[in-house]
Amino acid sequence: MTLSKIKILLAAVALAASGLASAQQQTLLNVSYDVAREFYKDINAAFVPWYKKTAGKDVKVEQAHGGSSAQARAVADGLEADVVTMNTTTDIEFLAEKGVVAKDWQKRFPHNAAPTTSTMLFLVRNGNPKGIKDWDDLLKPDVKVVVVNPKTGGNGRYAYLAAWGYVKKKGGTDAQAADFVAKLYKNVPVLARGGRDATTAFLQRGIGDVLITFESEVESVNKEFGENKVDAVYPSTSIVAENPVAVVERTVAKKGTGELAKAYLNFLYSDEGQEIAAKHYMRPTNEAVLKKHTKFKAIKLFTVQELFGSLSEAQKVHFNDGGQFDKIYATK
Repeated sequence: MTLSKIKILLAAVALAASGLASAQQQTLLNVSYDVAREFYKDINAAFVPWYKKTAGKDVKVEQAHGGSSAQARAVADGLEADVVTMNTTTDIEFLAEKGVVAKDWQKRFPHNAAPTTSTMLFLVRNGNPKGIKDWDDLLKPDVKVVVVNPKTGGNGRYAYLAAWGYVKKKGGTDAQAADFVAKLYKNVPVLARGGRDATTAFLQRGIGDVLITFESEVESVNKEFGENKVDAVYPSTSIVAENPVAVVERTVAKKGTGELAKAYLNFLYSDEGQEIAAKHYMRPTNEAVLKKHTKFKAIKLFTVQELFGSLSEAQKVHFNDGGQFDKIYATK
């Protein structure tokens, strides 16, 4: 055999091996909400070698982030996500109604398919120049509040429900809660599309005196904008915000990535996954891991179910077109 033929043969073997390796590597797309991007970057960096070690397979994980409701609509419209990791159950319920995820998706993983939770707090400018301590301070005439539009993002829905619940937990009526929330939104100069949009408006564009956002956004802000740009203020009362996950059955059936998708979401419940969550100020559902991290302050928390029945019921009453939020915002 001539040298040139040997070179051709070796090149063919290399090409075949490359094609085989490519065929063996599966790609998983995680479609998620705005402020979780840094968390999932770390999850992906840990999951890829873990999956290689445990399953013996190479995998590439891609992620797409935006306002949670907008992301859910994109998946419903055909975006081929293998998994969705959202910040409100209503966005996954929407996909279940569309036949995109399983009807019993909350039973497929522990803790109602929510490996982590968060809560709503306030980020104020360094030194807290307006002296903001609790929800009542957000109604002061000289305080401007940055918040996500509750019709486009789970961050905004939880902020709205947390403010409403603050009044209710003090013994107030629904009418008093509606009045309180209406006054709060009069102090909102512009509604952000999603959590990252809100953070950008607050820190890069200098809008507002206080940002209502997830506890988990504290770490993202410190990483992206530097330490000591903001102070975190915990209100006296806030809401439990579940971070639900689901396999996108429509996509995994087409791509054959069902086992990979399940492994990815189960990894979020592992000790390693829960520690990564804690690092990003997301509250682990594993009590042993949660207790190790004293940065999670013990504040009075209430659940959506306790005051609103469910997020689906809250959606119908407050956030659907013509609902309570539209009535409140129309009077702004």
